[in-house]
Amino acid sequence: MYQEFGISEKVEHIAIKAESELKDEFNKIDRICEINSMKVLKAFQDNNVSEVHFGTTTGYGYDDIGRDVIEKIYSQIFKSEDSLVRNQFISGTHALTVTLFGLLRPGDILLSISGEPYDTLHEVIGIKDNPSSLKSFGVKYEQIDLIDDDFDYKKIQEVLRNKKIKVIEIQRSKGYSTRKTINISKVEKVIKAIREVDKDVIIMIDNCYCEFVTDKEPIEIGADIAVGSLIKNLGAGIASNGAYVVGKKDLINLVAERLTSPGEGKEVGPSLGANKQFLKGLFFAPSVVASSLKTAILTSKIMEDLGYKPEPKYNEERADIVQNIEFGNAEDLIKYCQGIQMGSPIDSNSVPEPWDMPGYDDKVIMAAGAFTQGSSIELSCDGPVRPPYIAYQQGALTYQYGKIGVLKAVDNLLKNKK
Repeated sequence: MYQEFGISEKVEHIAIKAESELKDEFNKIDRICEINSMKVLKAFQDNNVSEVHFGTTTGYGYDDIGRDVIEKIYSQIFKSEDSLVRNQFISGTHALTVTLFGLLRPGDILLSISGEPYDTLHEVIGIKDNPSSLKSFGVKYEQIDLIDDDFDYKKIQEVLRNKKIKVIEIQRSKGYSTRKTINISKVEKVIKAIREVDKDVIIMIDNCYCEFVTDKEPIEIGADIAVGSLIKNLGAGIASNGAYVVGKKDLINLVAERLTSPGEGKEVGPSLGANKQFLKGLFFAPSVVASSLKTAILTSKIMEDLGYKPEPKYNEERADIVQNIEFGNAEDLIKYCQGIQMGSPIDSNSVPEPWDMPGYDDKVIMAAGAFTQGSSIELSCDGPVRPPYIAYQQGALTYQYGKIGVLKAVDNLLKNKK
């Protein structure tokens, strides 16, 4: 079957060897999946989910009982006071934007303590000039870089003693950088360090790509508010758009009034048929995240065996679903991404090429043969075409589909190196 699918016998044997060495790692993932599955199922049962919650509203969306129960479920899973789970959010970047504009006012200071954020947030914050940025509204921005993939605890506390910071932002996942994703233990440690100096500063977590990778989430270890996308982990490839914000009730209200309007907040916002997708996606999420992690681990093992530089390594602790592969040259990066496209269910005959993608300074190659545009819980692979030429791979709705896609990419890579 592999040969009929265009995957060489050599690559098949590489995969068999890699899988034989990954049983312990896969068992760890299965255990976390089981814990998170129980967490989700309990939230469904405690909130008495029934078929009536699959219904829809239009227009203003008043009294949408399905939407309201979904937000109760998210609050229970994340151990938060309140949540906002809406299809009016276009993406994770949009949800982060609405949250930042909801929490910050002219003259406030936003402090990132995980270094420079995603490229797509540069114009939101004002790192890159934009007349609609936070900077254009008088919000100031400062950042503290990580030191050896950990927080600069001393500098963070020093800044907090000398300045009144309104919001501290922590981006857990790496974006298009070479640093490691920040695990939940480090987030917990830095929150404790922050609270030693400032009890009131709002601690906001960009949780994209990280949900259900471990058995804890940011709110339960002291964060005030956390944000993520439903076309990533928690939508499981079933939710076709949307995002969530979880946290303290007063902060969620501020975000809701920025998403809709002051005085209306969470009371409006039609579900437009999304309730069943949101519920079903969340129900499948622990399993789909586990499949993504297994696919990433297999990729890491194979690419390390082939002499490339994967990060994280196959046996390292994981904090998100993203797998980096450092190729060292543009040609290998492009060929690998093109191979991922060949192994996709949608647009497998398309050949991705580097292009000027909105929100990014460098050309980006993006392989994403997905059912939902931009869905990174489905197997996808992308990266800016700049040294050291790193591919950022994420997703896989099932491990089997993920494995096939990765082997197709490896085959395309090796075939073009002859």
